[in-house]
Amino acid sequence: MLVPAEPVPLADAATLAVHAGGAESNVAVYLVELGHPTRWVSRLGDDPFGDLVLRRLAAAGVDTTAVARVPGGRTGLYVKDPGAGRTTVHYYRERSPAAALAPDTLADPLLAEGRVLHLSGITAALSASSRELVRTAVRERPVPGRLVSFDVNYRPGLWPVDEAGPVLAELADASDLVFVGLDEARTLWGCASPAAVRELLPHPATVVVTDGAVGASAFGAGGAVFVPTPAVTVVEPVGAGDAFAAGYLAGALEGREDEARLRFGHLVAAAAMSVPSDHAALPSRTWLRRRIDLPAQEWARLDLSGQWGAS
Repeated sequence: MLVPAEPVPLADAATLAVHAGGAESNVAVYLVELGHPTRWVSRLGDDPFGDLVLRRLAAAGVDTTAVARVPGGRTGLYVKDPGAGRTTVHYYRERSPAAALAPDTLADPLLAEGRVLHLSGITAALSASSRELVRTAVRERPVPGRLVSFDVNYRPGLWPVDEAGPVLAELADASDLVFVGLDEARTLWGCASPAAVRELLPHPATVVVTDGAVGASAFGAGGAVFVPTPAVTVVEPVGAGDAFAAGYLAGALEGREDEARLRFGHLVAAAAMSVPSDHAALPSRTWLRRRIDLPAQEWARLDLSGQWGAS
């Protein structure tokens, strides 16, 4: 991923910073930082960008033993263009090695070792074969006994609404745990509320709907739970959804209830929004636990603006 070194529009940037970025890998990095081992499965070219991605993820503690290198392949690239109130993402990933992912990837025995299999709608957008990989993973369950987590992650730069809407609804409804932004659900399916999203997706055990600065709702076996978003200074919002998913998954892996999982997600997302890249260093687990365990009234007044990372 390339991003202007200063928070200016791409056309005004004098220099670009180079990062390893991507939805599933972002989730993996945050989960490792939160104390949960992860393995990232993908394909990279044997080019310098592939070297960079592999080295940085490995340095972050992500297990990359299931990553294949493709001779002559050109690793996919995307570039952030910060704008007034919104960041646009430009993709350069046609014919990238990752776009050639296919259902046979799921036969890798390394996938059988995890407790959660996390997938994204971005993978489904890359090609027919990668879409079939996601469909096979959520519908046929070739990795049995695993929680199948799916982040809708609609990216209009990769495919149009009329194509993406039905596919993403099918994939989400076949998963165990779904993450979707209300803005995405409105664009894709015309949903006006979190409850409408749950009505559209009745089969997952849990559907998590995020609504920006308003809050996040989880619809699970115990009913609906809502947690408001704490105030935070937003430097750049892209990547916050991946961070939220990682925080929620960390709470799930630790056996926490939905309210605590949602708070966990909010806190990790707040960190992501405080930096221009997709990943921010997280505060200590003590810092996180103190805020996850706040009484409801104190959480509702929580303001992280200007104090991020305090002990």
